[in-house]
Amino acid sequence: MSLPHLSLVGAGPGDPELITLKAIKSLQQADVILYDALANDDLLGYARPGAITRFVGKRYGCHALSQQEINHLIIEMATAHGHVVRLKGGDPFVFGRAQEEIEAARTAGIPVTIVPGITSAIAVPASQQIPLTCRGINESFWVTTGTTQSGEISADIQLAAQSSATVVILMAMSKLEAIMDIFAACGKSHTPVAIIQDGTTLKEKIVVGNVRDISFKAQYAGLSNPAIIIVGEVVRLQPALLQEQVRQELIRVS
Repeated sequence: MSLPHLSLVGAGPGDPELITLKAIKSLQQADVILYDALANDDLLGYARPGAITRFVGKRYGCHALSQQEINHLIIEMATAHGHVVRLKGGDPFVFGRAQEEIEAARTAGIPVTIVPGITSAIAVPASQQIPLTCRGINESFWVTTGTTQSGEISADIQLAAQSSATVVILMAMSKLEAIMDIFAACGKSHTPVAIIQDGTTLKEKIVVGNVRDISFKAQYAGLSNPAIIIVGEVVRLQPALLQEQVRQELIRVS
């Protein structure tokens, strides 16, 4: 048996090909793989024969185990089997609660390795050709959670809505209408919005609109988590919107 060790590994945004070589090597070397709901099951194909694989949930509305139970399981598995890979969707350090698992492992005397992943906050908009920054349009972007630990809308949303930055909001579909009301109150009613569900996967769905109508459009399309919300002028660069703008311009000048 290998020595107890924990590797926190980023699984990327959903497409199983969007994972790093280092992450694949970690999976191939693991004695145990504890994987999240947002990690593509295809990645388990890299596990070596005999490796233990276990689903531990951790997605909005999908909690197979509590965080404390996961922490205990990491220590138990590492002590009994050796190298544990904790496979997390996206990047472990972007809303992945990685620090809690690191602290639990270190308290138990288990060394920790971090293998960064491609965060969905950047990769999912990119998959739809939406840049988070573009010269002449904006100079920065926010990545924020939609809700806090208590279930309230993050106060950072109010600050982000007052800026000219692109705002990427994760885990926010349950609060979509209320969040759009905040942007509207900041004079952003006509600011374009895109919502991308299951980004970079074969199940990907996208709805585009503006702050005024995106809640209705998302509801009509049946969008739900996991989804990324992008608010900002860069959304106009999405190909379908660009084509519509060209069409409208041709109508105007004809």
